[in-house]
Amino acid sequence: MRTTLSRSLVFVSALALSGGAIAETDDQPVMIEIKRLSLDTALTIARTAIEACREQGVQVAVTVVDRGGHPQVVLRDVLAMDLALEVSYRKAYTAMTFTSNTSSLEDRFTGPFSVGKIDNVLLSAGGVPIQASGETVGGVGVSGAPSGEVDENCAQAGVAAVEMDLEMASF
Repeated sequence: MRTTLSRSLVFVSALALSGGAIAETDDQPVMIEIKRLSLDTALTIARTAIEACREQGVQVAVTVVDRGGHPQVVLRDVLAMDLALEVSYRKAYTAMTFTSNTSSLEDRFTGPFSVGKIDNVLLSAGGVPIQASGETVGGVGVSGAPSGEVDENCAQAGVAAVEMDLEMASF
């Protein structure tokens, strides 16, 4: 018992000392500025994606997530299936998490215990990351079209509608 306690105290002391050394050498700020999408920007992305799909005769659901993967805007067109809501969220979450269009991830994780089996990750076309000056600020997912390619084109149209604004806001 005494040996275990001594080892624990030595370990904790070493850990505390090493943490102190790291804190002294790094000049970490006390607070970090984090860029976030405004509600109006997220809404513009979602509305534009819906309109792009409507132009193709398709009714879909669209979810825009923030940089933490939390839904910021969720829209479902009148005839889009209820299931499309969950699928659009998962596509948006996946695009934001992997900073990549979800179509490029479809064949990436094929093992039975791969990342693709984690909750909320959906490796299917229709998700696009939202970036500003190379920094990921969210993701948009579209679901309900006859193909993931159409879903992704609509999602890309939504991002394209605000792309210039996002780049200008970064300066």
